[in-house]
Order: sequence, then C-alpha cells, then structure tokens
Amino acid sequence: MSAAAAAVSLPTGFSVLTTFPDLLFIPEFVFGGLVWILVASTRVAYHLLQGWVMFVSVFCFTLSTLLMCLYFCGAHGGKSSWIAVDAFYHSMAALFYLSAAVLQAFATILAHDAGVLKTYQEDIAAVVFAFLATLMYVIHKGFSLLRWKSS
Repeated sequence: MSAAAAAVSLPTGFSVLTTFPDLLFIPEFVFGGLVWILVASTRVAYHLLQGWVMFVSVFCFTLSTLLMCLYFCGAHGGKSSWIAVDAFYHSMAALFYLSAAVLQAFATILAHDAGVLKTYQEDIAAVVFAFLATLMYVIHKGFSLLRWKSS
C-alpha cells in the first residue's frame, strides 16, 4: 500500500464537520428533514407517489444521521471498507432522491390542477428542497467515489 493510499480515510470526531465531502451531511440532514416535514404536513393526495417521497426522505434522513454519528464515534476504525460503504450509500441516496424529487414534482403538477393553493405551495417547497437534497447527495457521492478510488 502506498503512502498516498494510506492517507485516505474517513474523519472521526468533530473533523466530520470540517472535512469535505463529509461536511455535506449537514445540508443533507436539513434539506432531507424539510422534505420529510413538508410532505408529511400536506394532505397526501397521491399515496403511491408521495409515499415513495416519504420513504426516501425518512430512510436517507435516518441513515445519514446514523452514518454521521458513527463517524463522530470513530466506529469505522480507519478501515477502508467503510469508505466503500460511504460511497455506496451516497450513490444509492442520490439515485433515490432524484427519483423522489421527480415524483414529488409530478405530484405538485397534479396538485396544481386540483386547485388547493396551500397544498400546492407546500408541494412546491418540497420539490425545491428535494432537488437541493439530491444535489447535495450527488456532490457527496462524487467526492466519496473519488475517495474510494484513492483508497
């Protein structure tokens, strides 16, 4: 193993909040939580579409929180297998959130046609935050894959 490959590892402790891309856990947490709150607070008219959005937001919110806590505790112990887990999770989360954002946008279009203004406005906000969460997960995925490739 070369010296450059040995230097690549996941952060522990509060360095999670100061290293990139792990700093992106914070906006993923915030935007994902907002999607969860906004969809849960509206009248869910399209159960299949918005049910998937709720699943994705709760699932990713929970796993991102769990991963961040594990990184804080240093549970990975510097093992390179955790770098692969990080890359896989963020790749999966980016794909899930992209599908959820598109489905939420479609549900928002349908809500506009139904004519309920408050639900429509909350759905618009949910779409914006879903796409922002998608962007955060895609950026985190890209840099996690680079870190995995370097390990």
